Amino acid sequence: MAQELFLWDHPVSSYAQKVRIALREKKIPFKLETPRGIGNGDKAAVPSNFSEHNMRLEVPLLIDGDFKITDSTIILEYLEDKYPETPLLPRSPRERARARMIEEVCDSQYEALNWGVSEVTNFERAHGEQAAKLHEQANHQVKQIQAWLTEQLGDAEWFGGERFGWADLCVWPMVNRSMFYDLGPLPGSALRDWCERAMQRDSVKATYEEYQAGNKLLKGAAGALEKGVMRREYRDHRLEWMIKSGGVDIVVEGLKKRNIRFSWPDPME
Repeated sequence: MAQELFLWDHPVSSYAQKVRIALREKKIPFKLETPRGIGNGDKAAVPSNFSEHNMRLEVPLLIDGDFKITDSTIILEYLEDKYPETPLLPRSPRERARARMIEEVCDSQYEALNWGVSEVTNFERAHGEQAAKLHEQANHQVKQIQAWLTEQLGDAEWFGGERFGWADLCVWPMVNRSMFYDLGPLPGSALRDWCERAMQRDSVKATYEEYQAGNKLLKGAAGALEKGVMRREYRDHRLEWMIKSGGVDIVVEGLKKRNIRFSWPDPME
């Protein structure tokens, strides 16, 4: 009998959500846990069996016996290779490439935009006129991303055609998060209809319920940030989004207060 997989994750993480949906679609038994102290970037504050295998202190981290895998895309590829009985990628090389392109846009530009809105909304990095301008930029940019995704969907039921698959589980966490911030696709639009279809699937429904519960954990997040007990990770596209959208002074202020961090290797360690 195969050993049950273990997933370190956080219910609000869009990257972790797509892994959970994939595991459920493939009907792979797994246990999950959120590592304590995951938001402060301090190795000493998180469980050693998480930090010693994940130098970037990021979720998700999948453990299969003595094998540890980081990065949501690599985890999906591992699951696809090891459990091919329920494939998530299409068969056609062209469609497989298209699914991966959709994932890349979601993991980079779309995730960064949602994350930036969270910095303003949940973590109160900006107020007044600056907050309004950042929200305006988010609204402007998300419409472009959603229009592109709508083109990729076309007239099909799912991004992979007739079957829910790889691209769908990568898109849903991003669109759902946008809807939470009132930046989702309009009711009656093709993308909104697709999202509502996805919500009927058991894999997505369970993940959504976990997401809703996880959002309650964000209450008081701004206070934790101000006290210096949390350091948010400003990596790659997230940093780019904040700077190009008018928040460069937020980055500078975060550096002064030391409540932001960057990816491993750590220059302060």
